[in-house]
This record gives sequence, C-alpha cells and structure tokens, in this order.
Amino acid sequence: MLLYTYFIKMKKILIISLFAFCMAFTASADNSDPTNIKDCSEGFNRASFKFNQGLDKAILRPVAIGYRKLPSGIRTITSNFLNNLSNLVTIPNNALQGDLNKAGTNLARLGINSTVGILGLFDVAKGMGFEKYEKEDYGQTFGVMGSGPGCYLVLPILGSSTARDALGTVVGMFGGDPWYNVTVKNNTHYFKDSDYYISKGTSGVDFRAKNLEAIDNLEENSMDFYASVKSLYLQDRQQKILNSKQTTETQDDSDWDEVSSD
Repeated sequence: MLLYTYFIKMKKILIISLFAFCMAFTASADNSDPTNIKDCSEGFNRASFKFNQGLDKAILRPVAIGYRKLPSGIRTITSNFLNNLSNLVTIPNNALQGDLNKAGTNLARLGINSTVGILGLFDVAKGMGFEKYEKEDYGQTFGVMGSGPGCYLVLPILGSSTARDALGTVVGMFGGDPWYNVTVKNNTHYFKDSDYYISKGTSGVDFRAKNLEAIDNLEENSMDFYASVKSLYLQDRQQKILNSKQTTETQDDSDWDEVSSD
C-alpha cells in the first residue's frame, strides 16, 4: 500500500513531466550507438536519480528483501501473473513491429494462461509448446521504426528512460496500454486505479528482488553509480530494439526497465 500511495501522489507530476521532457528533449542521436545518447539535463537527472535511490533504500529494497523470503512457488506465480499481464502491451507492439508470428504466439499464450492458467498464475502455454518471448513496448517500437532515442532521462519513480521511451510511456497512458485503460482511465465495476498501480509496484519489487545482489554490487563497485546505471540501461534498450539475445552484465532478469517503462 505504501508503494501505491507514492504512485497516486506522483501521478499528475509524472504525466506533466513526461510531456515536458518529450517536447523539450528531442535531440537526435546515433540509434546504433547507445553510448552516443546525449545527457541533455544531467543536473536534473542526477537529482532525480538521487531521489530514486532514496526511495529504493527506504522502501523498494527492504520490501524486495522481504519478498525474497516468501516461498519460491509464490514468487513464481507472481512473476507468471505479471508476465501474462505484460502481454497486453507486448502483443500490439509485436504487430506494430511487423512480427505477426510473435504477436500470434503471445496472443495464444495470453488466452491459454488467462484461462487454463488461472489468470496467468501458471504458465500452461509453455508446456504446450508456445515459446515465451521478450516483452515489447512502444519505446522499442519507435526504435524499430527508426526513431532516435533523443536525450537520456531519469524520471522520478519511473527511473531511467530516453525521450523516445518516455513518449512510448505517454502513448501507453493515452490508449496504448489496455491494462491502464480498464483500470485508471475507465470507471468499471471490475477494476480500480489501485489495481494498476499495485501491479506496477509489484513488478518493481519482483525485479528488484531478482537483481538484489547485482544492483547492490554495481553500486558498491562503481566509481559513478549514476553513469553505470545509465550505461546498462542504454545497452539493454538497444539490445531489446535489435532483439539481441545477449545478456546485459549484472542483470539477472530481462525487465531492466520494469520500474521505468510500460
């Protein structure tokens, strides 16, 4: 509930910030070289990064440590549920990127796991031969379409991003994310705003728990933790745009932008 409260309080600020950054930081960069992305507002980014670090140490990391003490079965079904939910954004982005084969497979996975797999708690589709693919989002789709990343950004709570990825987040908020639409935007009898924010907060906890030692070691051994996180994020985003199977160093899970995207 504490994470949910933070999400609610920052909601309007985040939406305004996303629009402002998307409009202000449209500088182009070489999309094939993630190290060439400009840090157009490093002062703000470092301040936002420090704020996020404080939030991590005060809330996210302690919760993640507690989460890791839960039985592995509970953590597995939680991850399964969140992965199944993410297909609501992945499927349209598969289609927009022209990969109808993956879109069809993910649609089948969503249907099977949401029904036979009891709302995605169990990955029944995997046992039926439906391969699990990487998550896709609108920022990745813009990149596949040839859009440059623009400037590097660090957003409060949402974390690392770029102008392109922030625009992708805005697209999700204004029609591109079905889960956001039925929870936050639409007043239904079945879902509430809190369902969306709790799911995003849980995703953040799940990611932090999976990468607990990796992130802690990176912070401990980095001369400039901000620069190290920036480099890892940009490399990971580029690999996802190129659909590379290479694993980013220190990262144990494919959802490096789970706290910051989608």
